[in-house]
Amino acid sequence: MFQTFESSTQRNAAAERIKELRRLMTTAKLAAFLVPRADEHQGEYVPPSSERLKWLTGFSGSAGLAIIGKRRAVLFVDGRYTLQVRGQVDLDTFEAKHLMDEPPSRWIEENLPKGAKLAYDPWLHTIDAVARFRKAAEKAGGTLVPVDTNPLDAVWDDQPEPPVAKIVPHPIEFAGEPAADKIRRLASDLMSGDADTAVLTMPDSIAWAFNIRGNDVPHTPLPLSFALLHEDGHAELFIDERKLDDQARAHLGNIVTVRPRGDLGGALDELGQAKKTVLVDPATCASWIEARLSAAGAEVKRGTDPCELPKAIKNEAEVNGTRAAHLRDGQALTKFLRWIATEAPKGGVTEIDAAQRLEAFRAETGELKDVSFDTISGAGANGAIVHYRVTTATNMPLKSGELFLVDSGAQYMDGTTDVTRTIAIGTPGAEERDRFTRVLKGHIGIATARFPEGTSGAQLDAFARMALWKSGLDYDHGTGHGVGSYLSVHEGPQRISKMGHQPLKAGMIVSNEPGYYKPGGYGIRIENLCVVTPPAPVEGGERMMMGFETLTLAPIDLALVEKSLLTEEEVDWLNAYHARVREALSPGLDAETKAWLGEATRAI
Repeated sequence: MFQTFESSTQRNAAAERIKELRRLMTTAKLAAFLVPRADEHQGEYVPPSSERLKWLTGFSGSAGLAIIGKRRAVLFVDGRYTLQVRGQVDLDTFEAKHLMDEPPSRWIEENLPKGAKLAYDPWLHTIDAVARFRKAAEKAGGTLVPVDTNPLDAVWDDQPEPPVAKIVPHPIEFAGEPAADKIRRLASDLMSGDADTAVLTMPDSIAWAFNIRGNDVPHTPLPLSFALLHEDGHAELFIDERKLDDQARAHLGNIVTVRPRGDLGGALDELGQAKKTVLVDPATCASWIEARLSAAGAEVKRGTDPCELPKAIKNEAEVNGTRAAHLRDGQALTKFLRWIATEAPKGGVTEIDAAQRLEAFRAETGELKDVSFDTISGAGANGAIVHYRVTTATNMPLKSGELFLVDSGAQYMDGTTDVTRTIAIGTPGAEERDRFTRVLKGHIGIATARFPEGTSGAQLDAFARMALWKSGLDYDHGTGHGVGSYLSVHEGPQRISKMGHQPLKAGMIVSNEPGYYKPGGYGIRIENLCVVTPPAPVEGGERMMMGFETLTLAPIDLALVEKSLLTEEEVDWLNAYHARVREALSPGLDAETKAWLGEATRAI
């Protein structure tokens, strides 16, 4: 198994741990300390050694921030985790705040005492974040100060060691472009942007640029490292050399100079002494790096990570790979859905049973490298917790008359998958059918959208919400996120959300996942992955339009569809999608599963 179900958080330990942290803060004359959910690379995926927020608070979500003051401790989480935080965190010790409605910067402005020092670890906050916190601290009459060593690490007595997983070259048949060609292309972009060097801090950027993969964080093949990319095409990789075997060294030796991770500071100093212009991404680069460059005399140029956009635009090999991955994954998921349909109504199937069985079906393909995230296996009310993670303590049975939401994905060398299906166990109620069908209408609205070049995800987001809005309903997460190619299941810069301002480009992969959640009742989400298609003529139209090709192949539960709420065009889409699913998956299925799929994808 690539996932476990034991709870690794210690809710009741928070008060004592904060007491120890405050003791060190008092000694250092610090009024408050920022504890983000981050490591030195500022990505969503962090190793156990960097799960400081989880260790301190018990909160295991992928985004959050705590502010520990002398008498108050506040934890900020976004809308995905408002239910989860209640179950994981001691709310007698922490005040829970909504990250967007009550942002940390506003809280600092209103609560930091005048003359007080607000401390932060400069390795764990981006340049942009530090600027926001500094402005807020100054508005309050205080100061923002960096610490040389993180005081939380001093009280975390069983902190794991940093990971040293081996680096693996990513085959050209899946990458689609040699690393040397990527680096030349990136170097050309640097020259045209008037920068001498770019600092790469995001492990997925480094993995993509150098055609390497790793295993330093759970469920995502990332090699934790830093890199410098120079305008002359020379690249340097700063990495713990225990991660390199002869095969990895041979691969990297053709394209990059490998240096110990500890050499990064000295290399930044050298750039400053040479008066180089150095590009850093303020949204993802640790503030420590910019401060070191500036102190050394470099001219710091702020801009976007040069790998971000080209990585997001998949080449032909990557798109073909993800199609193959989704075909394989769809067959495994269909076997699972048949198993659920057969076994769950009998009773005795739990959330953990379901997650384990789904992973087993994927493992039977012989191609599974990992799950792409811990499976969200939510029965009944647990399905309303958007990023619910089942543990032995929360494990619930799948009951007749309730809904079951399963959001899962896989890592294959040719592609990363992410799919959600909501399943009726037994006969669903009228309300559940209504809400499900409104979510389905939104899903179809995205799947069938046509749009001109330059359109952003923010312009499409309302397509997914309209049917819900008409009934006074909504959901508190984005409609879609980018997905990598055997990389991060959450990838930027593309996304379909109110904040998705990156124009969509042909070859980008995004999820299409509207939902609805009734706290204490049930959750509904329908998620497929799609690839953006190039501009093409529209019959009778005047302009070329882009669109989406749906990649995910899996039946949508017809027991939850209220046909009277669908338009004729929406019914046609559902029937055509199910016909495609049936045709694509059937050849790889046994006779019984093929027969079940035929019924599950029947025309309505």
